[in-house]
Parts: sequence; C-alpha cells; structure tokens
Amino acid sequence: MADRLLTVAEAGEMLGTGERFVRRLIAERRIRYVKLGRPVRIPESAIAEYVEARTVEPVRRVRARYGKAA
Repeated sequence: MADRLLTVAEAGEMLGTGERFVRRLIAERRIRYVKLGRPVRIPESAIAEYVEARTVEPVRRVRARYGKAA
C-alpha cells in the first residue's frame, strides 16, 4: 500500500520544525512532495529519506597518550 500523505503541518511536527521550514524544503525541491491541485502533501517515506540522508555519524577519535616521556 502507498505511503501515508502528510500535510505540511504534520511533516513539520515529525521533523520537529515549523511549517515554514517544510515549505522552504518544498520550494527548493530538497524533499519529495505530491501536489494535489493547490494543496501539497509529503509522503512519510520522503521524511524518512530526508532524515537518513542528513544523518551524520559520530567520528571515533583515538586519544593520544599524554605524559609519556620521549
């Protein structure tokens, strides 16, 4: 079955942002959306793809040993 289509407000709530940010993503075509006449809907999978593409994994740093005489 097809994804659930979210309103701009629902998409903003899922992302933890406001409607303005979601509308900017749509205007810049940085997220997939469906145009139903004038209303715009965002598939749930598009939200998941957007978050996955922008997730940054942490970098493990090896601590240098301090206090060792040469």
